Amino acid sequence: MKNLYRALFAFCITGKAVVIMTLAIVAVSCAENPVSGKKNFVLMSEQDEIEMGRAAHPNILKQYRRLENPALQAYVQEIGERLAQKSHRSHLIYRFTVLDSTEVNAFALPGGYIYITRGLLAYLNSEAELAAVLGHELGHVTARHSVRQISASQATGIGLAIGSILVPELRNQAAQDLFNVLGNAWISGYGREHELESDRLGAEYLAGSGYDPQAMIKVIGVLKNQEIFEKQVAKEEGREARVYHGVFSSHPDNDTRLQEVVAKADALKTATASRINREALLKKLEGMAFGDGEQDGIRRANHFYHKDLGFALSFPVGWRVENLPDRLVARPPANDALLMMSTTDLNERIPPSEFMAKRLKVGQLTQGESLTGNGLEGYTAIATVNTPFGRRPTRFSVMYFKNQAFLFVGSAKDEKMPNRYEGEFLQTARSLHGLTDQELPLAKALHIKIIKASATTRYADLARTSNIQHHAEEQLRLLNDDYPSGEPAAGEQIKVVE
Repeated sequence: MKNLYRALFAFCITGKAVVIMTLAIVAVSCAENPVSGKKNFVLMSEQDEIEMGRAAHPNILKQYRRLENPALQAYVQEIGERLAQKSHRSHLIYRFTVLDSTEVNAFALPGGYIYITRGLLAYLNSEAELAAVLGHELGHVTARHSVRQISASQATGIGLAIGSILVPELRNQAAQDLFNVLGNAWISGYGREHELESDRLGAEYLAGSGYDPQAMIKVIGVLKNQEIFEKQVAKEEGREARVYHGVFSSHPDNDTRLQEVVAKADALKTATASRINREALLKKLEGMAFGDGEQDGIRRANHFYHKDLGFALSFPVGWRVENLPDRLVARPPANDALLMMSTTDLNERIPPSEFMAKRLKVGQLTQGESLTGNGLEGYTAIATVNTPFGRRPTRFSVMYFKNQAFLFVGSAKDEKMPNRYEGEFLQTARSLHGLTDQELPLAKALHIKIIKASATTRYADLARTSNIQHHAEEQLRLLNDDYPSGEPAAGEQIKVVE
């Protein structure tokens, strides 16, 4: 298949091929790239591209959720549209969406759907930097990077799924293929050449929209510092780092090629191409949640509080807890066990033991017994199931709270000691309780606040009174682009967290 793809690509260059592929006749599209003007091998028309993005967009919003901040959403859309008007595909209607996620990320779907998380927004310090991120993602769309990647992947290995892109009856499957093919790109990038091209295009769009194209270099430096810190924390916590896909391995100050491609946009600058607008962005970011949002619940040390659902619980001290939209996932310091908590509606008045048998359907349950804690009733048992560690005896516990069933699923990595963390699994399930009046303030999200630095303002002093729980001084420096050792200037507006 790889040789077939090379042949198809070669035919595209000469404009001569029609290829018959697996159960479907597909006319190979040797489409002109909107940016380069050269012929690219693609397996979808622009209309197919738009429909693929449209089909996937609702799934993105289900996974991440749109941030409930109309003013910020409108601001990001306005900046994005300003850039899009200067792009190579200005005829498309672009949708720029802020996602309610702590991830530091931005990405684009085919057809003009572009996303940025509030987690990334928190680290930006000017409108120009925001425009640079949006411009970079816009470059992926205008150069059809995702379409070209999907086409190459389909031609070299997916076979029949090619038809799902072009056949209307399979459009839902096409959307799923999009997630499969592009998932890795959103995490690790499209490759050095595509990322460089997106930076070049983004810089061009910046210049054409009145921004200094050097903002692209600036924002990549900000994100590179965030990446360095994230890798440090990930190493401390024994996990994989989660970093923005557009950042390269080296720092932009030392990246000659990046410097060169961005510098080309300087020739497109107008006399007024110097827009920075630091205060405009800071004003929009003030009050935005930092870290966990209240809709997903708040982590504080080893405790978790959920205001809307009215519950709280505690994990073992020292365990790392991930707060995902549909579940909590906790791991011990040794990273040799996994405990997941999720909730589901109760629809019948049945004992917890019957709920576990009827609703979980995990096979044979053994060592079943009643489970109580804080006046709540529950049940716990063991079943052998497939886990991330392989097939293991797994502790299932369910606790009833109001009209919800709280499910706790725990497994250990060591086959010889599958019960090593049984006590911790059960202790966590028993800790579930209704949120008390004293705990209610702990269930509120942290928010960004803008203050004016004085001549004596130092991040170490701010960190001592900050509500940021871990690495507060480093986080404050990152938030204000003073990492790793800078200090705020007198009179400068800076971000703090309260």
